[in-house]
Amino acid sequence: MSPKDDELFQLQEIGKLKPVHFADLIRTAQLVFNPASCMSGINIQVDWQYFGISDEILENLRVLGAEYRYALPQVPPEIVWSKLTPQTRIWFIANKDELWKFEEYFPALDED
Repeated sequence: MSPKDDELFQLQEIGKLKPVHFADLIRTAQLVFNPASCMSGINIQVDWQYFGISDEILENLRVLGAEYRYALPQVPPEIVWSKLTPQTRIWFIANKDELWKFEEYFPALDED
């Protein structure tokens, strides 16, 4: 696949993704960065591979979660997409409809 073909494919894929998918990805990244972020003094060790997140994807999500640690999850999709590695993009597309579940697995971040 040429670089131009790859870019076209990526643009087509991003078009299939809804803003809610990107919001769920940001929330997931925030939880990956710090699963116990709403509880001070608590350190949670998580086996992310159990959730299907490889080390390469995990590192990309941690960086994203650190960058948007205190942000609302409504970051423009183009910006989020540009920060994802190819492996994370593939994982994101495959899991886009399941990402909301991460908030159910871990304590909610500081929400009202």
